[in-house]
Amino acid sequence: MLHYAVVFLIIAIVAAILGFGVISGTAAWIAKVLFLVFIIGAIISFLTRKRV
Repeated sequence: MLHYAVVFLIIAIVAAILGFGVISGTAAWIAKVLFLVFIIGAIISFLTRKRV
């Protein structure tokens, strides 16, 4: 999940440099959503793991 967030962030940066505003904004939004899903999943995973 984090990998895809980084990929979309790079796509957003390259699109912004080349002047594609709509593509850049969409890719940045997708990257934010994926990063948020990753963070929520990591927190849930840390809270529910079994302790030995």
